[in-house]
Amino acid sequence: MSRLFKKKEEQQKSLWDRVVDIALTDVTTLVRGGVDEGSLERLEELLIGADFGVPATLRLVETVERLAERGIARSQDDFLQAVREEIVAILSAGRSDTALSFNLSGGPTVLLIAGVNGVGKTTTIGKLAHRFTSRGRRVLLAAGDTFRAGAIEQLRRWSERVGCEFVGAEPGRDPAAVAFDALDAALARQVDVAIIDTAGRLHTQSGLMEELDKVDRVIGKKLEGAPHERLLVLDGTVGQNAMAQVRTFGTLLDLTGLVLTKMDSTARGGVVVALKEEFDLPVKFLGVGEGIADLVPFDIEAFGTEVLTQ
Repeated sequence: MSRLFKKKEEQQKSLWDRVVDIALTDVTTLVRGGVDEGSLERLEELLIGADFGVPATLRLVETVERLAERGIARSQDDFLQAVREEIVAILSAGRSDTALSFNLSGGPTVLLIAGVNGVGKTTTIGKLAHRFTSRGRRVLLAAGDTFRAGAIEQLRRWSERVGCEFVGAEPGRDPAAVAFDALDAALARQVDVAIIDTAGRLHTQSGLMEELDKVDRVIGKKLEGAPHERLLVLDGTVGQNAMAQVRTFGTLLDLTGLVLTKMDSTARGGVVVALKEEFDLPVKFLGVGEGIADLVPFDIEAFGTEVLTQ
């Protein structure tokens, strides 16, 4: 994850450097007397500003305070490691399987991809297809976003670029019917993975959201156990607005994981921790650039370090 956040020269200081400025400048004094209330308040403001959210922020601040009071940590490196371990603990709790689930009972693995407009959903689908095809798997892309004519052509170009099967549609066609036809084709062509696009929609558009629910139900009726993953794509730069998106999509879809895009364009990766603490959904992939290979599996241990030191 070396490219996870903005490069150092694009930031004034890493998050950890700023934590040190607030609370850990003199570790000897801190260990003897604990952290003063003003420092804790500033630490809370810093973490919330880095998009950790209130619940995760309070948990991390309590960790710093507890370590200081007990004298457990004797150096800045000790504190860094302790806070890192707390972040890893949050990300490792509950539903923490960051790997994709595959269909082991025969037939294709079906991925249903959702998200609001502009998050990079179609590009994420193309990058996912590239990951699979480069590993020798047969992939089919289904243009379920019939709401926007350009989305169909965009997905078609991705299928040609990565060398995979494609099921298109006419603009305005019922997306559930497209999904049904796509699974027919996936079964007939014996593909390994079918990735179904859906219309980019605002989470406030109730009609389109209900349409998404219909697509999900049709997929389940066509192939038992499908979709095997329901992934919500989020823009990593929007911070706490991502919380509202997960909350709304989660009322209609039994989400299995998240994909955060544009993570190379933000220095505030705390939103990953906030989302996990709030919704107990694992992050499956991070988008870290514009290249076709710039979609990386989420690594909890590596992220615990990156979010503090980059």
